[in-house]
Amino acid sequence: MGDTLQGFPMIGVARRDCRPARPRQPYGECVRYAVIMAGGSGTRLWPLSRQGEPKQLLRMINGRSLLQLAFERVTAVVGPENVLVCTGAAYADEVGAQLPGLSPANLLGEPVGRDSLNAVIWPAAVLARRDEDAVVATVTADQIIEPVEEFASRLTTAFEVAEADDRALVTFGIVPTGPHTGYGYLRRGDAVEGFTDVARIAEFKEKPDADLAAQYLASGEYWWNAGMFVWRARTLLDQVRVLLPDSYAKITELAAHPERLEQIYPELYKTSVDFAVMEPVSQGRTDAHVIGVALAARWADVGSFADLHDELDQDDQGNVRQGNVVVSGSTGCLLVNADPGQSVLAVSGLRDMAVVRTADATLVCPLADSQQVKSLVAQVREHYGADLA
Repeated sequence: MGDTLQGFPMIGVARRDCRPARPRQPYGECVRYAVIMAGGSGTRLWPLSRQGEPKQLLRMINGRSLLQLAFERVTAVVGPENVLVCTGAAYADEVGAQLPGLSPANLLGEPVGRDSLNAVIWPAAVLARRDEDAVVATVTADQIIEPVEEFASRLTTAFEVAEADDRALVTFGIVPTGPHTGYGYLRRGDAVEGFTDVARIAEFKEKPDADLAAQYLASGEYWWNAGMFVWRARTLLDQVRVLLPDSYAKITELAAHPERLEQIYPELYKTSVDFAVMEPVSQGRTDAHVIGVALAARWADVGSFADLHDELDQDDQGNVRQGNVVVSGSTGCLLVNADPGQSVLAVSGLRDMAVVRTADATLVCPLADSQQVKSLVAQVREHYGADLA
């Protein structure tokens, strides 16, 4: 990577003290924090992933969970005492067991899921009360990013951008390796002076079809939207105060009175942080702006069995086999037997299929259609009850 993104004019970002409107402390003394968003049920990985055991808690990557991998990544930059996890209240005990280095005071359990906006602004409001100068990285627990050293380097750059510019909402743009249709895209604007491969974000784009994705890739102007952020907690909350004043009032009330969690949280407006904050800010609707930091790393959003197949070790025929599995004349398959009993999963003559067995359910589907498992789970819930979903 060069010093700047080629083809974009330079703009200046003045290096400032941590809180320009308050008594100043030297640049670089802001305390850095990280929030791991670990909610959601991961229904596209059913029947492995269930309401009580979401995908981020499954120990499926060399015996470790996606949550544990996320914790290892952020603690390469942020001290473990400054890491918070926002998860479903039902998962809190398992999260604590998987992350013995996490302080119990830093485990926030949502009584109900209210989408990504609230999983982002609740920890920000909590941290803003603890430390008004807090600079916060917000990452998800369902991604694989390698090498960790590259992630740590770019996370450090993102912190530096947010510390230098008190109106910046920083996001990460994954340098695309192909015309992927399963990711949202970021269109770059002007490069940012003083930082390597950092640019204003001019526009957020929804997941494109194949032709449009190919156009994005050919233009060289787009990154994949990683859904990870760095910002000053107060700057984020300022944007919410302008854009969603009711949400701001409720979330600050909750931060001041955590004993009212069960009352306040279910009343929060359910929406995504991209739709509610990042997109309006990129459109100039507040006094802030969105800046993207390029991340040239192997990045996988493990959202389907096709993704999981690509991430796990394969045999000479391209099959992934876990558990008691016998296979003959099959290629490119994901074959998982998670039945705790002594059953055997035997398959023959299959190509590019997912066959996943647990003690009480079995899924069979083409890997190419594995994004559709979510709708299948809805039918399971309707016909056989929530216990199986």
